[in-house]
Amino acid sequence: MTLTFHWFLPTYGDSRDVVGGGHGLPPGSAGGARPATLPYLRQIVHAAEQLGFVGALTPTGAWCEDAWLTTAMLADTTERLKFLVAFRPGLVSPTLAAQMAATYQRHSRGRLLLNVVTGGESHEQRAYGDFLDKDQRYARTDEFLHIVRALWRGETVSFTGEHLQVEDARLNRVPDPVPDVYFGGSSPAAGRVAARHVDAYLTWGEPPAAVAEKLAWVNGLAAAEGRTLRQGIRLHVISRDTAEQAWAQARRLLDGIDPDTVAKVQAGLARSESEGQKRMLALHGGRRDDLEIYPNLWAGVGLVRGGAGTALVGSHAEVADRIEEYHGLGITEFILSGHPHVEEAYWFGEGVLPILRERGLWRHPAEPADSGPAGIPFATSGAR
Repeated sequence: MTLTFHWFLPTYGDSRDVVGGGHGLPPGSAGGARPATLPYLRQIVHAAEQLGFVGALTPTGAWCEDAWLTTAMLADTTERLKFLVAFRPGLVSPTLAAQMAATYQRHSRGRLLLNVVTGGESHEQRAYGDFLDKDQRYARTDEFLHIVRALWRGETVSFTGEHLQVEDARLNRVPDPVPDVYFGGSSPAAGRVAARHVDAYLTWGEPPAAVAEKLAWVNGLAAAEGRTLRQGIRLHVISRDTAEQAWAQARRLLDGIDPDTVAKVQAGLARSESEGQKRMLALHGGRRDDLEIYPNLWAGVGLVRGGAGTALVGSHAEVADRIEEYHGLGITEFILSGHPHVEEAYWFGEGVLPILRERGLWRHPAEPADSGPAGIPFATSGAR
């Protein structure tokens, strides 16, 4: 199966250093030398589209710009790139969310993907007026996706659940195509939601043995529901012509991280209710040494950033090897990012993707299906 690669939109700001922020951290904790203006974000999406990324993940939370509005403003400046919009069910009604997705699909010509984020931090949810606890939020997500899926099928929905209720809900026009739903979570409640409702299950970048265990768990839950899921992984990446150059960049990033900032961020993240965040913290334990937790897998990003905290680091061939190793576990989609996001997109796109193409694992989305191995790896953004 051809691998799918997505890039990332840093709607909280970008920098040549690691930008803090993310899950479990307060508003205002993110930012960088490059503000997340629309002109700058356009540079990122244009690079991603040219290089062959299928989509771009846009985060959600009080620490970044709104994903729906930002990507809607960017969609008309691209031709093929899809937008993986993260959003939190429960902050809008399921009927409105289903309608928003249908509208987005029509105006973007079918380029919406949805990343459902239940919300792992009660203090942040309360700032939005949501006072449910973690298990209740997952139960509401279950009801939310049940309603949305039915609306997208064109059904008239009357539903009374523990958390949500709609009566005679119906869409005037259903989305075409129906957007794929991406979802991640490591708790039992998250697993149940994934098994019942989502198209692609996402994990953060842990060592392959831990990823294999998690995939076996969620695949078993999905099989019990009579379903199969695609599998994806979220990672940062530092890829260079040589391993020495890549690790030199990792060391430079680490040297730019102030110890006091690390202590403050880790104290905030330690309060996280997210099982995935706890697993990320356990990979580095707040230390600044021994951060290569598996060959070419570096946990340094998680010292100052919530959420995905690991990076693939190495030569282009080594990074391709690790990607191939994760693919062997069943991963077919990779959501990647790097600091800064324009330059790192080119390092990966011009260094790693051609290697994966030679191995028969990747094809540029704009490339004709019948083109042979001698075809040009990168098509122009105007290709269709």
